[in-house]
Amino acid sequence: MHIKSGAALLSATLSLALPACSKRAEQAATPEAAQGKSAEAVDQATTPIAIDGSSTVFPISEAMAEEFQKSHAARVTVAASGTGGGFKKLCAKEIAIAGASRPIKPSEVDACKANAVEYIELPVAYDGIAVVVNPQNTWASSMTVDELKKLWAPEAQGKVKTWADVRTGWPEEEIHLFGAGVDSGTYDYFTKAIVGEEHKSRGDYTSSEDDNVLVKGISTDKLALGFFGFAYYEENKNTLKLLSIDDGVKDNGDGAIAPSPKSIEDGTYQPLARPIFIYVSRAAADRKEVQDFVHYYLGQGTKLVNEVGYIALPAKTYELTNTRFDARTVGSLFAGSGSRVGVTVADLLSGK
Repeated sequence: MHIKSGAALLSATLSLALPACSKRAEQAATPEAAQGKSAEAVDQATTPIAIDGSSTVFPISEAMAEEFQKSHAARVTVAASGTGGGFKKLCAKEIAIAGASRPIKPSEVDACKANAVEYIELPVAYDGIAVVVNPQNTWASSMTVDELKKLWAPEAQGKVKTWADVRTGWPEEEIHLFGAGVDSGTYDYFTKAIVGEEHKSRGDYTSSEDDNVLVKGISTDKLALGFFGFAYYEENKNTLKLLSIDDGVKDNGDGAIAPSPKSIEDGTYQPLARPIFIYVSRAAADRKEVQDFVHYYLGQGTKLVNEVGYIALPAKTYELTNTRFDARTVGSLFAGSGSRVGVTVADLLSGK
């Protein structure tokens, strides 16, 4: 198998961010801009609301930060070290908000508890994980979950090397794999949904926490296959080919289903449709500028989430999420169990 070095790719910076989100959130109000404002406004302008975590949630948070700062003195910085990296920083009291493309898992719950950190879990959008190939790939238009498992399971390493190893009739040419880094919530969710166990997969693939690195790799390699958030496919659809996925469940649609805003929202794109989140530090939630930002984030959800290529939650679900934040309800709706497949956010928020 041809294996590219992930280490060099991981050094790529997020200056390669999505074209639709190219302005950095660090373009925030400066102390000089705050001159003449009240002491509270100056404090908000100079003490940033720090956000880190999922590269999937990053474009949403970046868009929210940019729009929020146009009408508020608060300064917001947004970074993307992966879902796992965001939780590490949240539990270490280094950031106010962590973006996550999966629910918090037990080891992270324990880390926060050990450091006396409470958090408020807030679903903010729906996303699907897209499975994509190079446009020059003429043989694959869909795959089954069983075929994806055959390809990505740990025992596939060193054995499933060519396209023909995945499906009879496909070419006897090596397959080049690309996917989310192991600190990514997308990686955790994908492995749970496809392999059956979170954080378990073959290791001989090009990985990166930066989805743009994956887009570039697949779009320039005829033999490539990879996975990442659906919004990154939407932003780069002219250079990628999307595969439909057949989950083998007859009542979940007829055969293979392609991810789309509709199939992700209505749950027919299974098992790779999921909610994505922000986690707000309970201590940070006492800061007025953080409260204002979270209310803005949830209030502007329908508009900005769709603009950056994700699927907004229903209006009623955002209302329930706002209620959860205003009540300062700490902990996870998922009981700290990590990735769960086929979950309904509205039911969880309403206590069903």
